[in-house]
Amino acid sequence: MNAIFYEETGSTDVLQYGEQPAPGIGSDEVLVEVKAAGLNHLDVWTRRGLPTPPSFPHIPGSDAAGVVREVGDRVTRFEAGDRVAVYPSVYCGECEFCRRGDETRCDEFKIIGEHTRGVHSELTAVAEANLVSLPEGVDWETAAATPLVFQTAWRMLETRAEVSQSDHVLVQGASGGVGHAAVQIAAHAGATVYATASSEEKLAYARDIGADYAINYEAADFVDAVHDRTDGRGVDVIIDHVGGDNWTDNMDAAVKGGRIVTCGATAGPTPETNISRIFWKQLDVMGSTMGNPGEIDQVLPLVWDGTFEPRIRAVLPMSEIARGHELLEEREGFGKVVVVPDAEYDG
Repeated sequence: MNAIFYEETGSTDVLQYGEQPAPGIGSDEVLVEVKAAGLNHLDVWTRRGLPTPPSFPHIPGSDAAGVVREVGDRVTRFEAGDRVAVYPSVYCGECEFCRRGDETRCDEFKIIGEHTRGVHSELTAVAEANLVSLPEGVDWETAAATPLVFQTAWRMLETRAEVSQSDHVLVQGASGGVGHAAVQIAAHAGATVYATASSEEKLAYARDIGADYAINYEAADFVDAVHDRTDGRGVDVIIDHVGGDNWTDNMDAAVKGGRIVTCGATAGPTPETNISRIFWKQLDVMGSTMGNPGEIDQVLPLVWDGTFEPRIRAVLPMSEIARGHELLEEREGFGKVVVVPDAEYDG
């Protein structure tokens, strides 16, 4: 089969597309013919060696959708010909966290494509527990662009922040995968949504998917903008996957008793933090990682029925994977980047 792979970490120059051994399947695994695969910023970090993949050559990728070709003898939920999408969270099912339904805190938690072989290939072997059924009528690109970012945003807003219609919610980096999912989920909850992005084009997209107020952080201070629009009050919830220099400013943008939820740090993982602002304003600062099976079951039907719409900035053949990574690194466009096997690509 053909696959995206690299034999060492580094720049986009290490990315290759070519022949790799086709996977076999275990008794609890499913062989999937991949029709489309989604890129995430996680793929960029792993390619750079943060963390270093478990072995080389490494096939990256957490998101994919396709058709079941073969099932192991212990698989009961799927059969050949079924349409499926990948749920990329891996957990042991036996530790104290898994036993209480808190799989994202599993002692052995892993993400497909980061800690294990990924799914950016023509064929992939995936555990039955890591697949969800894909209804007819949902196109491959939408299915491939959905699971990781929508489960992550759903957990951040619904589970961690417990967002309500009375909340004012600020979504940082609204043009990215998690950001554009969070805007839609917050709007669906009835909250007043503030979205930040770096261009007027991106801000127009953010308004189109539910943002009430859009802030160009390249042209204005987002803290001042939030205070102007809330009469100095601040926002109840901040969704942040950016980190970096804006991290401390989140403390100023939040109302007293506000909730700041982070799932990533694409602009830098070690920003300065003004601790006095946290305790004086009695802020809740919460981490959030991926989503558990219950959360994925809650959010995916809302994508499949069209309530939420993954916006796709580009669909590329897998052989142009370097360009896909560049789109993410250079923050070009709004939404998700999807790649398809070259044999499936129709331009």
